[in-house]
Amino acid sequence: RALLWLGPVYLAGYLGLSGSWVLLALALWLCWGLNRRGKRDRLAAAFALLEDEREAVCRGLAARHLPAWVHFPDVERVEWLNKVLVQAWPYFGTIMEKTFKEVLEPKIRAKSVHLKTCTFTKIHFGEKCPRINGIKAYTKEIDRRQVTLDLQICYIGDCEIHMDISKFNLGVKGVQLYGTLRVILEPLLTDAPFVGAVTLFFMQKPHLEINWAGMSNLLDVPGINVMSDSLIQDFIAARLVLPNRITVPLKKNMNIAHLRFPVPQGVIRVHLLEAENLVQKDNFLGAIRGKSDPYALLRVGPVQYRSKTVSRDLNPIWNETFEFVVHEVPGQDLEVDLYDEDPDKDDFMGSLLIGLVDVMNDRTVDEWFPLSKTTSGHLHLKLEWLSLVNDQEKLHEDKKGLSTAILIVYLDSAFNLPRNHFEYSNGECGAKKIKNNKYLKKMEREPSSFVLLTVGNKTQKSKTCNFSKDPTWGQAFTFFVHSAHSQSLHIEIKDKERDSALGTSVVCLSHLLKDPNMTLDQRFQLDHSSSDSFIKMKLVLRALNVEEPDPQRVKAGINASKPGPVRVTEKAGNQQKTVSPPQVPKVPPMSKDSAALESLPKKDSGEDLDTKDSSAAPIPSETVSGLDEAEGKQNPEHGPPSALPSGAAAVPTLPVLQEMRLAPSVTSLGSLPSSCFELSSSNLDVHNGTEMPLGEIQLTVRYASIRQSLVVLVNGCRNLVPSSNRGVDPYVRIYLLPDRRWTSRKKTSVKKKTLNPQYDEKFEFFESLENVKKRSLDIAVKNSRPFISQERKELGKVRIDLSQEDLIKGFAQW
Repeated sequence: RALLWLGPVYLAGYLGLSGSWVLLALALWLCWGLNRRGKRDRLAAAFALLEDEREAVCRGLAARHLPAWVHFPDVERVEWLNKVLVQAWPYFGTIMEKTFKEVLEPKIRAKSVHLKTCTFTKIHFGEKCPRINGIKAYTKEIDRRQVTLDLQICYIGDCEIHMDISKFNLGVKGVQLYGTLRVILEPLLTDAPFVGAVTLFFMQKPHLEINWAGMSNLLDVPGINVMSDSLIQDFIAARLVLPNRITVPLKKNMNIAHLRFPVPQGVIRVHLLEAENLVQKDNFLGAIRGKSDPYALLRVGPVQYRSKTVSRDLNPIWNETFEFVVHEVPGQDLEVDLYDEDPDKDDFMGSLLIGLVDVMNDRTVDEWFPLSKTTSGHLHLKLEWLSLVNDQEKLHEDKKGLSTAILIVYLDSAFNLPRNHFEYSNGECGAKKIKNNKYLKKMEREPSSFVLLTVGNKTQKSKTCNFSKDPTWGQAFTFFVHSAHSQSLHIEIKDKERDSALGTSVVCLSHLLKDPNMTLDQRFQLDHSSSDSFIKMKLVLRALNVEEPDPQRVKAGINASKPGPVRVTEKAGNQQKTVSPPQVPKVPPMSKDSAALESLPKKDSGEDLDTKDSSAAPIPSETVSGLDEAEGKQNPEHGPPSALPSGAAAVPTLPVLQEMRLAPSVTSLGSLPSSCFELSSSNLDVHNGTEMPLGEIQLTVRYASIRQSLVVLVNGCRNLVPSSNRGVDPYVRIYLLPDRRWTSRKKTSVKKKTLNPQYDEKFEFFESLENVKKRSLDIAVKNSRPFISQERKELGKVRIDLSQEDLIKGFAQW
C-alpha cells in the first residue's frame, strides 16, 4: 500500500513533471475525501433525525431541519400515513426489484452496444421508507371538482443498488430527497372510482443527494460532483417539475390531454425599478469599505432571469421588465435574490419572496419591499397580473415592446419520419449510393429525433425519442408573442446522432386568428421530408389582459410611498369619537374644519375656541403635508382627518394643533394592496393604571399577508412625563411576547430633549398570522440616560393583546 501511495510521486519525478501536479492531485484527493465524509455525516444526521423526530425537535435543531407542520399551522401532520408507508415498504421494495430486473435492465441493454453487459447484481431498497412531513390541502382557492394536496416528501434511504458494466462496478449506497410534491385529483365523479385521474409533479426542483459506491465514487470528485448532481436534477425536472406533469387515468376512456397540459393561470409582469440602502460588500485590503455592483436574479419556478449589473452603486436603478408564465396558483412564488458581482464569487445581498395569490387578486402592486436575510435594503417592484383571455381585440401591438399574447404549443407526435436527410429530398426519393457499409448500416437505423420550436428570437428544444419513425413527445411549450399578426412558429425536426434535419414547418400565427377560439389542433405537413410525413400539434393563442382591480379591495397603488390622512379613534368609557386634523381652508370664511372644531364639546377649563380666528389663521404647511386630497374627496363621510389627544384636560387650541404632526398614512408603510385597511375604531384599552397620566404613544399595526409579517409603525409620542430637570431623550422598545430575546428586540432612534418625539419608524416581525394572533406586543418608552445616571429609565409602557384585533384590517390609535 505504501508503494502504491508513493508510485505517483515517483512517476512524476521520473517523467520530470513539476511538483505542482503532485500538490494539485493531493488537493483534489483531500477535497474528494472531505466531500465524501461530509455526505456520510449528513446522511448519519438525517438518519438520527428520522429515528426520533420528537427528541430532535426538543433539542431545538436548526429551522431548516424541522418538518413543515412546525412552521405552518395549515400543514397537517399525517402520522397515520407514515405508518401505512412503513408497513407497505417491504412489498413496494419487492415490486421495484422485480421491475429493475425485468423492465429496466432490458431497456438499458437496448440503448447501446456498450451497455449489453449491464446486469443488476444487488437491488435492496433498505429499511428506511419515504416520510411525509406534512400535507396541505387546498379547498377555497381551487375548483370544486378537484382536490389539490401538497406533500412535503422526505426520503432518507439506505438503499443499495449495484450493477456491473463490462467488469466495472457502479452503484448507489444512499439517497436523500426533499421536495414538495403536488397531487391533483380531478375530475371528481359521481360513480366509481370517484376520481378520473391523478396528476403528480414537483413545484420546484427537489433537493437530491446521492452517496455513490464502486467506480461511481468518481462522481464525488470536486467539480464533477456539481455537474453530475445537476444533470440528475435536470433529468428529474424534465419529467416531474412544473410545467411537466405525470397524469395517470383511473377511469377508462378518460381524456387526460387537458389535465396533462392545462392552460396556464396567467402571466406575472415584473418591473424591476430600483433599490436603496443596499449592504456594502466590496472592501479594499479587508478594512476600507467600498460600494457594491448589484444585480438581481428573478425566478418563478424553473424560469430564471438576470438583470443588468449596476457598477459601484448602493442605490441602483434598473428599470427592467421581465415576464413569467404562472402555471399553478397557489403554489408558485416570485423569488428575487440580489448579488454583488465580483471576479471570484458573487456576494449575497438579500432576498425577497412574494406570494402570487395576492398579486393575482390585486392585479397591480407597486411597492417598496424590505429585503430579508440581510441587515438593510429595500427593493422597488411593480407587479402586474396578466390574465389570459380569448379576445382578439386585446391583441394590439404594444408600443413599449412588451408581450401582448402567449402562444401555447402542445407537441404531440410525428408520423413517417425519414431515416435520414438523404432518404427524401423535398418529398421525392433521392437514392444515394454509399460505399461504406458501416456508415450505410448506421444510416439505416431508425432516427432519434427531437424538435426545435422557435418564435421570434426564442428557441425551445423537446426531449429526444430514440429509434422511432413515429416518435411521441407529449410536451407543452409557451412563447411570448409581441405581434400575433406578423410572427410565425418555426418547427424543425432533427436527428440527434447525425444532427440532420428530418423535416421543417412554418405556421403563421395569423392563421389562429381566423378561428374564433384562436386554437388549431391538427396535423401539419412537413417540408423537406417525405410526402406523408406529418407532425401533430395543438396551438393555442391567448391575449394578455390587465384587468381592472376589484373596487371593494383597498389599493395602495402608485401613491403607496406618499403619506396620506389617517383616521384616529379615541375611546373614553363606552363612548367613541373620531377626530381629525384640520385641512387647509381654500377661502377665508368659515370652513368645514372650523365647524368641526366648533362642534366639539367644551371642557371645564373654560377655554373657548375662536372659530373665526382659527379659520383665518394660516396653518403651517408641515401640518398638512401628508394629506391626500383625493382620498378626502372619496371619503367625505369621514370628515376632515385629525388627531386630538384623548387624555388632555381641554380640547387643544389651534396653536396646539399647529404643533402636532400628522402620522403618515398606512400606505407609507410600503404595505401591499392586500394588506391596506381603513383605520377605524379599535377595542384596545391602553390605560396605564395610574392616576397620573404618563403620556401617549401613537401606533399603527397591521398584518402584511404577502410578506407574512406583522408591521408595527411607531408614529410618535406626546405629553411624556420628564424624569429629570435636564429633559429626556426618549426612544421606543418593542417585544413580540413571549419572545424577550435581545436579538428579537426592536428599537427606534433616540430623539434628543423632547417630550413629544416624532419617529415614523416601521418594524416587522416575520411570523405567520396564526402565530401572531396568539401573541402580544410589549411596547415601552424609555429614556436614553448615561450609564451611571440615577434618572428613571422607563417613561411608560403598554401591552397590546393581538388576539382581540383584526390584523388584516389593521388599527391605528393613541
